[in-house]
Amino acid sequence: MSILSILEPASTTTPRAAVTRLTNGTIPATVGADLLVPLADGRVTDYANFDHGASAPCLESVRASVEAALPSYASVHRGNGYASRITTQWYERARAEVHSFVGARNDDQVIFTRQTTDALNLLAHAVPADATVIVFESEHHAALLPWGEERTVRLAAPASASAAVTAVADALRSAPEGPRLVVVTGASNVTGEIFPIAELAAVAKAHGARICLDAAQLAPHRVVDIAELDVDWVALSGHKLYAPYGAGALIGRADWLDAADPYLYGGGATTAVTGDGVVWATGPSRHEGGSPNVIGAIALASACATISRNRDAIEQHERSLLARLRTGLAQIADVTTYSIFGAEADRVGTVCFTIKGLSSTLVSAALSAEYGIGVRDGKFCAHPLVGHLLADAPEHGTAVRASLGLGTTREHVDRLVGAVRSLATNGLRAEYEDTDHGCQPVEDPRDLHAPRIW
Repeated sequence: MSILSILEPASTTTPRAAVTRLTNGTIPATVGADLLVPLADGRVTDYANFDHGASAPCLESVRASVEAALPSYASVHRGNGYASRITTQWYERARAEVHSFVGARNDDQVIFTRQTTDALNLLAHAVPADATVIVFESEHHAALLPWGEERTVRLAAPASASAAVTAVADALRSAPEGPRLVVVTGASNVTGEIFPIAELAAVAKAHGARICLDAAQLAPHRVVDIAELDVDWVALSGHKLYAPYGAGALIGRADWLDAADPYLYGGGATTAVTGDGVVWATGPSRHEGGSPNVIGAIALASACATISRNRDAIEQHERSLLARLRTGLAQIADVTTYSIFGAEADRVGTVCFTIKGLSSTLVSAALSAEYGIGVRDGKFCAHPLVGHLLADAPEHGTAVRASLGLGTTREHVDRLVGAVRSLATNGLRAEYEDTDHGCQPVEDPRDLHAPRIW
């Protein structure tokens, strides 16, 4: 069968053979759902993945799309060879799929990047030099740091959604004349709480400002619609959208991007190079210099398509698990969970907590070694926010984050709640030490060294 014969019509983006068609009543399958991990007592158990907030596992549909694309993989654009022409079609259809996934306006650009951090640094590169950027200290470092201290107004973490809107309005009223940009997270990567995006966008527009949405933690779990929210740009990451192939995207208005110098100087970003100078391209290619990550773009588009087809089932699955997890943790003495806006705030499937008398590093290590559970500990690349949340708990400089998703089951939630209860009540089963490979039991029979797989 010709590769051309399995292409979707031009309105869609993925090979018909690449994706299992799913309904809104089906949870998309992930690679590694049957992963078995060793425990310190010699047993083996299935892996309970509560680290989706860092990187989500790969969707089976994404793996299938990539495998379908690899036989004809070639560099895109300006190639008349069969493989190049097919791959170019897939690459541009991937751009259209991402555009649709976030409800972008007709004239919005989709620029492929490495991840959200890269996308926001690209936007920072394009923001006019005299612009004022307004951002909360509760942001992930990717949204907090790229803008330059001299033009950034950093707001304290808001106590409520309404307080966030008020703080931005006050900051905009006080900002100097000229271009202004509000940068806001969709869902906190520390607590999962959802910010009032549409309300913040309305305030920004009322004051003649633009707004950028960091959707890295929101897009995998809730619908993001640029036109409905009335935001100017959205940044997202493939590796948090179940497409860990090194691609992300910046989607939004073209004018600042077309006016800026290219993000990467090189081939593909030009229309002409002569002895007299360079004519730079406009549109997405202006900032996609060099050979792009075609496979990453295809993977990202495949994930967007799968999530869009199954959004209702995904949200129902995650809401159920999150409620079960929060209820379970709330019933354990000496466990504290943390919130920006309060316990009733809407949120995606992320919980931040500490256990009295135990450091977050020990908790994380024990959950892995004794229960086969993967969580994250530390400050989650959101140091100001974690410092704010733990201000009344000086014994804890860091916290534990459990972030669930499509690789999480009810049994995993029950196992985590039971493990936390045991740690809070009975303490550690083993003695732990810091090693070059992290914190682990002093007597640890597990083989934690990864052999080469190439």
